[in-house]
Amino acid sequence: MGKIISIANQKGGVGKTTTTINLAAALGENGKKVLVIDMDPQGNTTSGIGVDKNEVENTIYELMIGDCTINECILKNVIDKVSLIPANVNFAAAEVELIGLKNQEYILSNEMDFVKDQYDYVLIDCPPSLSTLTVNALTCSDSVLVPIQCEYYALEGLSQLIHTVNLIKQRLNSRIDLEGVVFTMYDARTNLSQQVVENVKSNFKYNVFNTVIPRNTRLAEAPSYGIPILMYDPKAAGSEAYRELAKEIIKKNK
Repeated sequence: MGKIISIANQKGGVGKTTTTINLAAALGENGKKVLVIDMDPQGNTTSGIGVDKNEVENTIYELMIGDCTINECILKNVIDKVSLIPANVNFAAAEVELIGLKNQEYILSNEMDFVKDQYDYVLIDCPPSLSTLTVNALTCSDSVLVPIQCEYYALEGLSQLIHTVNLIKQRLNSRIDLEGVVFTMYDARTNLSQQVVENVKSNFKYNVFNTVIPRNTRLAEAPSYGIPILMYDPKAAGSEAYRELAKEIIKKNK
């Protein structure tokens, strides 16, 4: 059975999409079969993995409102070993259309029952807010991976997210847990990055991954080419970091 991991943080700009794309590629490089689900109406994961989000026929939107089956919206092997359920701007309307639907929190969870056994990992890129879409993602997930930018307010956003995960655990999905925290945009030249890492490690009772994702120009460039950093520049510091993160996750889930 595949492990379903939501990649979430209620703060924007912390590297959720970058982590989703490149962790998926690194897991695929390790021979793992991965499904990526783009739950963000901006569709950045979709375009960052090389799919034209304006040309896809069936997306997560059509799935959530019942216009297609989950198998009809999976794009197989968009990169080696990695398949995708895409998103585009149409998905923004799903919030309104799901209002009042019975068991709306379980729509994605019910659909995932049909396919999760076909994958080793399912990675869900969540929008940067606590919305119906994020709740759907968390309700169907086994765990949550939290990317945290190395900045002063990191802990504030983290405590809000843990509170949300605990509420989901109590009310909607008893199996959900915290996969761990991964630091992004780490700049070894600044004292702030080091202080944030030390602060979180000393005040945080959950798993903090040893791998830190560095600030890296090549990592920032890769999305404009529609490919993961591992394909854009396999030897870049960002590529090596996501390889290490994938190894940590695989080892943790053995």
